[in-house]
Amino acid sequence: MPIEFTLNRQPVAAPDDKADMPLLWFLREDLRLKGTKFGCGIGQCGACTVLANGSVVRSCLMRLTDAKGLSIVTIEGLARDEQHLHPVQQAWIETDVPQCGYCQGGQILSAVALLERTPHPSDADIDSAMTNICRCGSYVRIRKAVKTAALRSKTTQL
Repeated sequence: MPIEFTLNRQPVAAPDDKADMPLLWFLREDLRLKGTKFGCGIGQCGACTVLANGSVVRSCLMRLTDAKGLSIVTIEGLARDEQHLHPVQQAWIETDVPQCGYCQGGQILSAVALLERTPHPSDADIDSAMTNICRCGSYVRIRKAVKTAALRSKTTQL
């Protein structure tokens, strides 16, 4: 019986023989969604972050079978289209956050989840929620982008 879930607002049916495969590898290898990155493989770095029913999940640790019935969002599914970026993506661009960019998909999705829970976070809220590792050290710009997106959310639904 296939493993069915929603991915980026589209239904997906994965073969049950891949039930124990990490969601990360199904996304990258089977579906060719390369925005979700492999970093550490132990759920620490956050490069593989996706949203599952709005919560931050490290896809390297989530088995495909555990996605059954969930709504999964990857960085590719965050914006409606190239002309309508998510407010967090727009803030990331305006703040010029990325350096190498490797961690940014996971960083952005973590920021989206934070702002859904806490629309106007303090620095402490941001620091405790943004647990993804940025090897380039862009943390100051990440915090600024989160605050920019929070200000924008007063007038725009995240």
